[in-house]
Amino acid sequence: VQFHKRLQVANSTLFMHLPQLTQALAADEYVETQFGDVHCVMMGTVKANRPVILTFPDVGLNHKSCFETLFNHEDMHEIVRHFAVCHVEAPGQQEGAKTLPAAYPYPSMEQLSEVLPGVLKHFGLRSVIGLGVGAGAYILARFALNYPDLVDGVVLININPNSESLMDTVTSKVCRAHKILANLLGKEELQTNQDLVATYRHYITATMNEANVSQFLRSYSNRSALEVERPVPEGNINVRTLKCSSLLVVGDNSPAVEAVVDCNSKLNPTKTTLLKMADCGGLPQVDQPAKVIEALKYFIQGLGYLSSASMTRLRSRTASGSSTASFDGPRSRAHTDELQRGRIHSHGAEEKRGRARTDISMESVSTVNQSVSKSTEVAC
Repeated sequence: VQFHKRLQVANSTLFMHLPQLTQALAADEYVETQFGDVHCVMMGTVKANRPVILTFPDVGLNHKSCFETLFNHEDMHEIVRHFAVCHVEAPGQQEGAKTLPAAYPYPSMEQLSEVLPGVLKHFGLRSVIGLGVGAGAYILARFALNYPDLVDGVVLININPNSESLMDTVTSKVCRAHKILANLLGKEELQTNQDLVATYRHYITATMNEANVSQFLRSYSNRSALEVERPVPEGNINVRTLKCSSLLVVGDNSPAVEAVVDCNSKLNPTKTTLLKMADCGGLPQVDQPAKVIEALKYFIQGLGYLSSASMTRLRSRTASGSSTASFDGPRSRAHTDELQRGRIHSHGAEEKRGRARTDISMESVSTVNQSVSKSTEVAC
């Protein structure tokens, strides 16, 4: 009995310090690509039968200021125990970066998406689950469009699939620091949460190279539209769209709400879930990390992993009845398609067909509902 108690204490202590141990084992490298050296941080041990979680931060942030709150949260331990994580930063966007040479042509957003195959090759990665915010979400979405065989799924926070208007581009040139903060935080946060504003202003001005950030911002401001189109039943099923499962995340007070909803309307409804977070600003992964992790766990379960993960319940809102898919173990893409066709179970669809709001498990994030014309929207 004493032995078991000591073992439980030891396991609890190890689990508590897992983020620090993982960071200690992190490999910090610069990967040479055709568009410049890309700073990468590989954390954990790559497993042969599982993808790696690949992150890409927003303009003005690095992997620490964008994702540290999320990955240091205790609920994230279960995920990082099973998956290696590769943080990728655009050229010159790492903490303490030196100013890029004046002759260096900063890559476009399309070119930044093209550096990722080289990163995967460098680390010997077969596939990834993308996790991006803002500009990083756009880059990962374009990567998934161009290299579907390398991407198992994408979690896109604050994604804007559209090109920027001329007025927005002019504004960004006039006041870049304010532009970045306005992209990161909601209007309410900018007006009432001065501590948060001061924190992220410090991140931008003290930990980042402002000249380099301006170049990344310019590339993001000059981005082209993703040009994705929702497949229509009995219509053109070969339209350009994301082929992998996608989870779109946005806070209800985020400046990106309209853009994310628009992106959701352009993606395949059978493979897309929109998670709109209540009482949440522009940085869901910082503001409400536990809920983002909860959704991330269910999303990964839907890909065939973390079948024993413990979750709470969130409220789901769907256009018609909802379905839940439950998968076990790692999978090949063909096997997953078979599971999705054969193991989807109805949650009282006939009773709920006429209701606009229903309460179900957050397992709806791993939904693949073949019969509905709208993608799942989950509000929490």
